[in-house]
Amino acid sequence: MGQELSGKVAAITGAASGIGFECARAMLAAGARVVLVDYAEEKLREACAELGPGAIPLVVNLLDPKSVAGMMPQILERAGQLDIFHANAGSYVGGDVVDGDPDAWDRMLNLNINAAFRSIHAVLPHMVERGTGDIIVTSSVAGFVPVVVEPVYTASKHAVQAFVHTLRRQVAKHGIRVGAVAPGPVVTALLSDWPKAKLDDALASGSLMQPQEVAAAVLFMLTRPRNITIRDLVILPQSLDL
Repeated sequence: MGQELSGKVAAITGAASGIGFECARAMLAAGARVVLVDYAEEKLREACAELGPGAIPLVVNLLDPKSVAGMMPQILERAGQLDIFHANAGSYVGGDVVDGDPDAWDRMLNLNINAAFRSIHAVLPHMVERGTGDIIVTSSVAGFVPVVVEPVYTASKHAVQAFVHTLRRQVAKHGIRVGAVAPGPVVTALLSDWPKAKLDDALASGSLMQPQEVAAAVLFMLTRPRNITIRDLVILPQSLDL
């Protein structure tokens, strides 16, 4: 891999594992320094130790507004600037609405929507002042195709898509690109809520992706010429019937 991101600083939320961790690995390999943002301090320390000196750990509780408010000053203190912000952290709740737990929905909606929007709001002034930047949001194919087995999760990702489309148009005049990577099912801890039979069937049929494949898509988005924005990049396993 080349050094397409040499000299840049990225920050990724939910970076201690899964898609966030693999995106951090890919960006480091492309020459960036990467601030890994997560609330799981021990996992974050282990992740940065594995990734090497260019990986900078930052403990933030995205569900705590005060913690989010302190995120950007700490990024600047540790890295001096911010060129790329990847709002990746999220959670998953599936199942029928009639059997659902509204409290679990609230926790997911707060992370998938409110925390994503608030963390992006926190980094925007720096990017506006510099007149450049990239914001990537981890969305989902569920933001495009209503998935009947996960109605509340689908609703959260539709909200993300609406935000990405409108924010992009607001901040383009500041030289800031905004895009969403929208994968189908990925082998991460988010699938722990899936029924075992569903997970086994998906693994057997090849209808799941690996987080490294999402990371490659994110790197593609970031390395386009500055006059090109990848607004939405939907990536699916070929065998996924959706």
